[in-house]
Amino acid sequence: MRLQNKVALITGAASGIGRETALLFAREGASVVCADVNDAGGQETVKMIADGGGTAVFVHADVSQAADCQNMVQVAEETYGQLNILFNNAGIMDGRDDDAINTEEDVWDLTMAINVKGVFLGCKYGIPALRRAGGGSIINTASFVALVGAATPQLAYTSSKGAVLSMTRELAVIHARENIRVNALCPGPLRTELLMKFLNTEEKKQRRLVHIPMGRFGEAKEMAAAALFLASDDSSYVTGTEFMVDGGITAAYVTPE
Repeated sequence: MRLQNKVALITGAASGIGRETALLFAREGASVVCADVNDAGGQETVKMIADGGGTAVFVHADVSQAADCQNMVQVAEETYGQLNILFNNAGIMDGRDDDAINTEEDVWDLTMAINVKGVFLGCKYGIPALRRAGGGSIINTASFVALVGAATPQLAYTSSKGAVLSMTRELAVIHARENIRVNALCPGPLRTELLMKFLNTEEKKQRRLVHIPMGRFGEAKEMAAAALFLASDDSSYVTGTEFMVDGGITAAYVTPE
């Protein structure tokens, strides 16, 4: 098992990429701390892990709140004795997100608080724990829109994911000599509740699909497999990357000069 004797903290573990990654990490031998604001969903993820013979615990955490982020790291160390993997995955895509003219300020502020500040706070409290464990892996969920513009206006979300990618690069450089690797997982459009709520008409879905060479939305399980690579020693010489798992969408956007 690729994560035997490792302890992983995953935010946004109640659904989507977070849940699938928690389940996979547990099957690969990790003890998993599942953090989310959705208590019922988070507890369900823990139960699914336990039913599969794995080890997990749930902790309520709003990643935009420093006290919650400090607590989730503390729970990991107090429960399992260490922290080896931090997956800053929690994020939102507000259905009211639009262009600069039509996006309300509160939508911008909420998106930044969760998608950007949440990653910052996870690292602020998680990195000292990784140091105490002798190093480890940080994975931050960015997006393909950190590199290209989205076909459907979502300015706050796109801007937030660009910030996550920049933050990831700088953290990777800062902590490279401490045996702490930091990478950004950049999913393409996925068939998750988060995106399907945003692409809430067939026209919106088709507008996004036309840009994907593979012609389909990705699945959360496929992102979990990519996260496993970044979390495991298989990626021991990988840091500061934008790990694209996007069905070829960014390759299709970028054309030779």
